[in-house]
Amino acid sequence: MRLALSLLTVLPVRVVGEVDARAARRAIALAPLVGLLLGAVAAGLLAVLPGLLGGFLVVGFLALATRGMHLDGLADTADGLGCYGPPERALAVMRDGGAGPFAVVALVVVLGAEAAALPVVGWGAVVLAVTAGRAAFALCCLRGVPAARPEGLGALVAGSQPWWVAAGWWVALAVGGFLVHPWRGPAAVVLAAGLVLLLIRHTRRRFGGITGDVLGAACETATLVVLAVCALQPLS
Repeated sequence: MRLALSLLTVLPVRVVGEVDARAARRAIALAPLVGLLLGAVAAGLLAVLPGLLGGFLVVGFLALATRGMHLDGLADTADGLGCYGPPERALAVMRDGGAGPFAVVALVVVLGAEAAALPVVGWGAVVLAVTAGRAAFALCCLRGVPAARPEGLGALVAGSQPWWVAAGWWVALAVGGFLVHPWRGPAAVVLAAGLVLLLIRHTRRRFGGITGDVLGAACETATLVVLAVCALQPLS
């Protein structure tokens, strides 16, 4: 849990011992608890920062609280998927560090949509969305999913999660979704999980496996989907 907090937040948590594959595996399995914490703080901020301005400020808080790591992963993954050439070329683009046009569009759309949805949904949906974003890591790291590179975070955690860990978190999220809304909550969780799995399938085909950037992209994808579905209004 210390490693999960250290990796996924700016909290000054001291990690004791060596960060090996076993520790990383456990950190990924516990990542949704970090999302639960971040979601609760974000919901509290929305209670005192209402409206669209509050939505943008909360998006900014989540970016700062996570060192912008997931947004960086989203941007790099968008550029990698948008470039031409073999997997080696795509991975080189992702390592470049610059933000290409696909990255800019992805960031504008995702951040803008999250900011617009946050003031519309209730606090429960905020917690659900942020937790779902971190539960996406377990799907990315299911056993059988390879790493695209021999080094980096992706190589450390790829294939580390048994199916029952991921299934357990997503079933719990679906049940929690009923408390948010009788149908929008569970539907949001199911749709988010499905799109994350599609993203993983596409990145495996395009890159040859997952990277740490793909984990960030999956996190932002799941968070946005849950917020967007929960923000839907019934047709009149």
